[in-house]
Amino acid sequence: MCRNSFTCIFGYTVLPTDTDSFALTMELQEITFSGWTAIQEKKLHEGENPKQENVYTMYHGTYLKFAQSIITGGFQRSSGGMLGPGVYVSRNIDKAKCYPLNADKKDAIVLKLKVRVGKVKKIDIDNHPLQKTWHQNGYDSCWVPPNCGMTAIKSGREEDCVWDPARIVVVDVACCLDDKTRWDLRKQIRGMKSHGAKNGCSQCDENTSTTASHPIQRCWACIEQICPFQNKHVCKQLTHN
Repeated sequence: MCRNSFTCIFGYTVLPTDTDSFALTMELQEITFSGWTAIQEKKLHEGENPKQENVYTMYHGTYLKFAQSIITGGFQRSSGGMLGPGVYVSRNIDKAKCYPLNADKKDAIVLKLKVRVGKVKKIDIDNHPLQKTWHQNGYDSCWVPPNCGMTAIKSGREEDCVWDPARIVVVDVACCLDDKTRWDLRKQIRGMKSHGAKNGCSQCDENTSTTASHPIQRCWACIEQICPFQNKHVCKQLTHN
């Protein structure tokens, strides 16, 4: 977030000297601007280690009857599992399509998510000392790499577990056999994005039900309300010193 003017390199000229070396002459121009943009890395191959605090596209398979409550109220942390309590997701959509286990395909749905992973712990062996206690040791998420040999994952596909459901936002319906249901749920998701999720920040739409409310304020260069957590803000008019 930039509140002040920044002097930026605009161009350069290379001049020969008496010693056949080169002198670099900088041409500087002062550029005054206000606003910011945040770059989110949404695409990540399943074998790549997720970087701390980045946002990635992931998937979650569940029963169709639970989809609406997840979209409107968010996920609920499981009480247990291979990686302990948390919300289980995967960057591999084929992994998500396997869930719920043994469910009829017409009763299942795969949701496309935006996940802010936070601090990530890699779990890649059976009986890892932090396999179910990674959160108590300061991690926000844990990640099982593909084909790492953990016996509980027969398919070898990667898996992630996120402690705080507020780090996960539903952005689309990836798979649903019923066309009308898929259309209705997508319409509902678009509505949540437009008006902000329940218990969400009015500016960035992030769920704040389990965290402190965001410090909404007026932009320092224009009168528009802003949240420091929103992805982008461009002032309606530039300021000039």
